[in-house]
Amino acid sequence: MQNKKVTKEFIQGLPKAELHLHLEGTLEPELKLKLAKKNGIDIGQHTIEEIKATYQFDSLSSFLQVYYPAMNVLRDEDDFCELAMDYLKKAKIHNVKYVELFFDPQAHTTRGIPFETVINGYYKATIEACGLGIEAHLIMCFLRDMSAESAMETYKQALPYRDKILGIGLDSDERNNPPRKFADVFALAKKDGFHITMHCDVDQENSIGHIREALMDIGVERLDHGTNIVEDPSLVAYIKERGIGLTCCPMSNGFIVDDLKGKEMLELLHQGIKVTVNSDDPAYFQGYISDNLFALAEKYDMTQEDIIQIAKNSFEIAWISDEKKKEYLNMIDEYVASSNC
Repeated sequence: MQNKKVTKEFIQGLPKAELHLHLEGTLEPELKLKLAKKNGIDIGQHTIEEIKATYQFDSLSSFLQVYYPAMNVLRDEDDFCELAMDYLKKAKIHNVKYVELFFDPQAHTTRGIPFETVINGYYKATIEACGLGIEAHLIMCFLRDMSAESAMETYKQALPYRDKILGIGLDSDERNNPPRKFADVFALAKKDGFHITMHCDVDQENSIGHIREALMDIGVERLDHGTNIVEDPSLVAYIKERGIGLTCCPMSNGFIVDDLKGKEMLELLHQGIKVTVNSDDPAYFQGYISDNLFALAEKYDMTQEDIIQIAKNSFEIAWISDEKKKEYLNMIDEYVASSNC
């Protein structure tokens, strides 16, 4: 199996979980134009080509400057549901069986959209996902470049809808916004029984310090991105011992820091770290989950065994029961056996 060439077809057919996917980052140009027209919003672009021409990023900050204004086209429950369903239909093509979806309520409530509108629209899509053969859940993220008080206010807004939210995360611009800034709200989320995770973006200022805070001070269950952990072998040993996984996103790394970070991912994978591959903001970084896996496999000459392990890791660190994990892992084994006949 190790010498067998990894094909795009094999990767696409492989059952997978996606654990690092921003719903707002799945807003494809076609849907953006459609919703702008529906809601009477002048977005400053009138064609698909004009929208794509704005997708020029050389840093996390430059990406976010394009990312947030695009959300203005999302106005009612149907818009949020349609956005999520648009992604889920694509996920089915990539044989995603399970997905945990990030969403950023503050990006919408700060422009006057009620929290209820956001959560109900997205949640409706997670219910409809069952008809696609996908189990879907929501992870609410705080925007780290907003205040800790805003995060706490958002958390309190979310509590009446807690049955619709699986976990709590942290994303957006990491500069001068360390994990400890949000220690109080994450302590409360843990106490209330939510799963927790945090973005530790690649090659940011004090990346390794932020990783250490997320692990040691906050006590996260996963790290989103997180490949800078290779800089500290003691932290690598720490996450290995506890089975803490990384939700990596090669193609977005390629846009933001001009490096897929495959060397680091494979180094960690071969040390037994539960590395996963995900699509992050696929409408902007031009690749869904299979595209990310294939880009990694091609550039780093990965084995089929590596790809299979990454897929298995995605279910092993998902926030599901051991029984469900076994069911999904068996699905992978059956697929591999049939593919290698």
